[in-house]
Amino acid sequence: MQQETKADQNKPPYGMIAILFIGAFVAILNETLLNVALPSIMAEFDVNATAVQWLSTGYMLINGILIPASAFFIQRFSDKKLFITAMSLFTLGTFLASIAPAFGVLLGARMIQASGSAIMMPLLMNVMLTAFPVERRGAAMGMFGLVMITAPAIGPTLSGWLIEHYSWRMLFDLVLPIALLTVVFAVFKLKDITPQRAIKLDFISLVLSSIGFGGLLYGFSSAGEKGWDSLLVYGTIVIGAIALVTFILRQLRMDDPMLEFRIYKYPMFALSSAISIVIAVAMFSAMILMPIYVQTIRGISPIDSGLLMLPGAIVMGIMSPITGKLFDKYGARVLAVIGLTITVVTSFYFSRISMTTAYSTLVLLYTFRMFGMSMVMMPVMTNGLNQLPPINNPHGTAMNNTLQQVSGAIGSALLITVMNNRTKEKAEELAADTLANMSASAQPSAQAAADIQRQIMNEAMLNGINFTFFISALIAVIALILAFFIKRVKPHHENQTGEEMTVKE
Repeated sequence: MQQETKADQNKPPYGMIAILFIGAFVAILNETLLNVALPSIMAEFDVNATAVQWLSTGYMLINGILIPASAFFIQRFSDKKLFITAMSLFTLGTFLASIAPAFGVLLGARMIQASGSAIMMPLLMNVMLTAFPVERRGAAMGMFGLVMITAPAIGPTLSGWLIEHYSWRMLFDLVLPIALLTVVFAVFKLKDITPQRAIKLDFISLVLSSIGFGGLLYGFSSAGEKGWDSLLVYGTIVIGAIALVTFILRQLRMDDPMLEFRIYKYPMFALSSAISIVIAVAMFSAMILMPIYVQTIRGISPIDSGLLMLPGAIVMGIMSPITGKLFDKYGARVLAVIGLTITVVTSFYFSRISMTTAYSTLVLLYTFRMFGMSMVMMPVMTNGLNQLPPINNPHGTAMNNTLQQVSGAIGSALLITVMNNRTKEKAEELAADTLANMSASAQPSAQAAADIQRQIMNEAMLNGINFTFFISALIAVIALILAFFIKRVKPHHENQTGEEMTVKE
């Protein structure tokens, strides 16, 4: 407790936070950087799409397994030791990926990278909650949002440009020196500001958490490709759900749980979690659907597809610190209501795009949508975390990061399923109409038949994308309704028990 009080009284350690920011930025950037390079890796190592997808799925799975355990690591080990270990693992994985002579080595390297990056985001968030007093947390977490939102957003654009001009290995060569320098600076500049406790890791909880979150993530992530009728998909989801329920029940019975679920007794934290889950599902819709529409239907190049999303990423980057300061002044509710209203309206307009919608219109719509979302994510999350007593900060940050991973996977799977089902129905309907309008004597040539089939599939897929964006808009409406119930948290004293925590309008 002495360390924590000192951190509150003194000027926040900006140098330390800058080091953590850089480490977290390159770790998150690397998560999305590889997606555009998957075709090149398939060609070089002669592997199929299912195998190469494990470079992304495996990374996400390791994150999903380790992030829930991050609350234990943050409480048990010092900030400096934990960050240097995590960053060293990430650097080692980056180096191995850069020189990988075979696909198996590259996959193993990605897993090592993920084991390091999984700890960085919860650690950074926890340090910022400790270093800044509540009245200044909005601005601080706004800067944190700059990392969390901008890094994955610019990943595809940067990756597309690098792949067009260099080998896919350049993606790792670019990150490696930054990661190495971060480790060096951490050794000399990092200090410890969060309190440690002599707690023991419950091995059974770790196993249940790994099976639970890992099973759910893998099952839902595989559903889009393998289909819901696959034994692997519903089997892993069922096993994951059973393990997760068992894990939660075990945590509720423990005096010192690995992940504290009793934090949901704080109403604003529970509400912030619910809104964050809904928003994560809605946000992933554009990230999934836009590249399909732009590249598959409109035939726009991957680099132009990435550039289409870049202004939105820049706007989110600019807005994150501004939104943080507005949160400190006005609270989360007004920002969330405005931001979610913009998100609902732009999602609805995306459900009306056509084969001829101008590229500039798409850029503007996507940018405005990101502008709306920039006003929601961090203010809502920060308001919820503010209600927790400091002793529960590691659990709150671990819970938020875990929920983002899981809800993103579930949202992606559900939205892809909605799109595929709608596309299939519309294709059958259009094919039947085409046959009905075609006279028996006027049979098309093979080339004309192929063109008609392609046109039917494009129109059906566009209809599927429109419908899915409409569903996304409805999902965002749920978050908008929940946002009206947000109340500003005003803690009188940041004590370890949180007894004097009050909630005001």
